[in-house]
Amino acid sequence: MQSVRVLLYGSLAKTGKGHGTDIAVQLGLSGDDPVTFDVEKIDTKMQDIRARKKLLLHGKHEIDFDPQTDIDFLFTESLPYHPNALTFLVTLQSGEQLAETYYSVGGGFVQKEGEQTNSASAVQLPFPINTADDVLHWCRKTGLSISEVVMENEHSWRPEEETRKGVLKIWQVMKDCMYRGCHSQGMLPGGLQVKRRAADLNKKLLQSRPYSGFDSWIEAVRAGGNDFKYIFNFCY
Repeated sequence: MQSVRVLLYGSLAKTGKGHGTDIAVQLGLSGDDPVTFDVEKIDTKMQDIRARKKLLLHGKHEIDFDPQTDIDFLFTESLPYHPNALTFLVTLQSGEQLAETYYSVGGGFVQKEGEQTNSASAVQLPFPINTADDVLHWCRKTGLSISEVVMENEHSWRPEEETRKGVLKIWQVMKDCMYRGCHSQGMLPGGLQVKRRAADLNKKLLQSRPYSGFDSWIEAVRAGGNDFKYIFNFCY
């Protein structure tokens, strides 16, 4: 491959920098796994790509790449299938050009253009759910809790042990994000120059109660009480 250009449409363009879409694209092209990549290394990697104007595709093949010119935020354009779209324009060494488009269709799902879901081969869930009313329906009909209904559906894709391991990984990432966010100063990532407030609020509300690590931090937070005003101040 000689070069790649990225076109962002819809909210991927309008809130792209604020949500780090451009950063996610560069990390993805580099072959980095969002589950395992160390977030502390993101800024350094982005600075290196900007300074060198080089990108190591999938960690193997280096190409010229300038984020300022090779990522286009098309604020006023939208594709007919779905407004949130991303197109890769690729030029090969032979001069051949390729294009592939992907849609962010919600719920964390991504769909490649031209690959429609075949309903005949789709997984048949024991409790099909499309709306909140569907959730209530199945809970009332079966006597199961929401979590139990969801777990039964998840069994259609994988064993329960695998589902639980996956959920625990997500929870660990959430804990890391909370702790890191409440102990980081400066500006929020994304280029909008929004000042971080969580660290100052955390320090003010904990009133010098000592802690070390996430678990003892949670205990320090709980030690402040459980009245509504205290909880509200921690949330906002």
